[in-house]
Amino acid sequence: MAADWTKHVDLSSPGVVRIKAHNRMKVDAAIISTMEEIENYQDGRGPIQLMNATELPGVVGTAWGMADWHYGYGLPIGGVVATNVEHGEQGGAISPGAVGFDINCGVRAVALNLEADDIPNLEKLARRLNGRIPAGGSGKGGIDLSESKLNLILRGGLSELESIDVEQHHATGTVESNGSFEVDELSISHRAKQRGMKALGTLGSGNHFLELQRVSEIVDVETAQHWNLSENQVVAMIHSGSRGLGHQVCSDHIHQLELRLKQRGNDWIDEEWGYVLPDRQLASAPIHSKQGQAYLNDMKTAANFAFTNRAVLTDRLFKGLKAELGEEVELSTLYDVSHNIAKIEDHVIHGKNCTCVVHRKGATRAFSGNQPDVHASFSDTGQPVVVPGDMGRGSWLMAGPRTQQNQAFGSACHGAGRALSRSAARKQINAEQKENELRNKGIVVQAATKNILSEEAPEAYKNVDQVIENTSRANLARPVLRLEPMAVIKG
Repeated sequence: MAADWTKHVDLSSPGVVRIKAHNRMKVDAAIISTMEEIENYQDGRGPIQLMNATELPGVVGTAWGMADWHYGYGLPIGGVVATNVEHGEQGGAISPGAVGFDINCGVRAVALNLEADDIPNLEKLARRLNGRIPAGGSGKGGIDLSESKLNLILRGGLSELESIDVEQHHATGTVESNGSFEVDELSISHRAKQRGMKALGTLGSGNHFLELQRVSEIVDVETAQHWNLSENQVVAMIHSGSRGLGHQVCSDHIHQLELRLKQRGNDWIDEEWGYVLPDRQLASAPIHSKQGQAYLNDMKTAANFAFTNRAVLTDRLFKGLKAELGEEVELSTLYDVSHNIAKIEDHVIHGKNCTCVVHRKGATRAFSGNQPDVHASFSDTGQPVVVPGDMGRGSWLMAGPRTQQNQAFGSACHGAGRALSRSAARKQINAEQKENELRNKGIVVQAATKNILSEEAPEAYKNVDQVIENTSRANLARPVLRLEPMAVIKG
């Protein structure tokens, strides 16, 4: 399949490279891109991973790669794939690898009642925030939790914020799934709980960040006004997930599912379920099987932790802002979106209603305003889509369609997408030079390690403006406003 997929390309839809089903593909694969970009980015493995995902049992519609796609584990980052819950006797497949290790990694965008000029000393503010918001891979600096309070959070997500004395900074409807998944039982491993016990309220490492930004360009004035956003206003984005707890949950379930697989040639076979998979990293279980339900339950448990983590970080940001800028500072959540999640959703596929397990891995929902899951406050605009770019060039807020759900299961990009691997970025980009270059542009960066400055440099990412243009051309979401970075806290 790797050698011949370019012979099956259909470019008839604007902004979409569609790979027609061939060989063992059960459905088409499609990438929000151009052929030139596909040839220029990465090493060709991403499209192969997407085509592999079309072989998942019960797969429906099209397997999608968003405009920020790049190679990942099992499914490309930016991958969206859905299976039919009514497929066969036990339903279509659910795959932990197609959700990702950082379960419910996501971004919360919050608006401040400040303009950029209202901050007298940006560097001092950045230092204060860096001291209050723990970053890095260790997980140190989280709030103290007893096991009983951790259990409350794991069961209830944001509905249990009061139990840990954290102030709420969101209104109803501004957090996806209202920040709380219903959990049948607390069955995650002791090791997963241990890894989460000290990490609540920490950013993490890698591409996780807290960034102060200013609105630099408004494209959709009406929508921006509806969201109460104006030019030069300060916005903050908080990008974090379920930390080591979610990673452990994913690892535990992948390990158990992989133990069931037997290799035959290039295929991986699960004899009980009759699964034939092209990639071990797509190890899966039928959604209605004991194993499928166990993963779904534990994934929701980790997702509740992630929602709460971003809420704690928001509260820490708020307290840091007040300590530096005064009691007049106000903060409100525009929207909090999930990136790595599997959700049971209803979609129309080839004219027929389908209840699907929609895997989004490094992709976000971009639901239209008339969807039942979208709060009435966004019915006229469509759901906000938060798209962080890089710490040197900027980020965007987009909106889902006003009325008609988009063709990619109501999904869109979640960021700019990597153009260089972390190891390649470290080799090519000098950290000290990059820090000085950003400072000369007026961008203050507080980074836990020097390597982060290289790994997360603007050149390590695709140009977010092009990603937004590609997403808009494919009618997945529309651009609302652009944001320029001011101060960045990196893990």
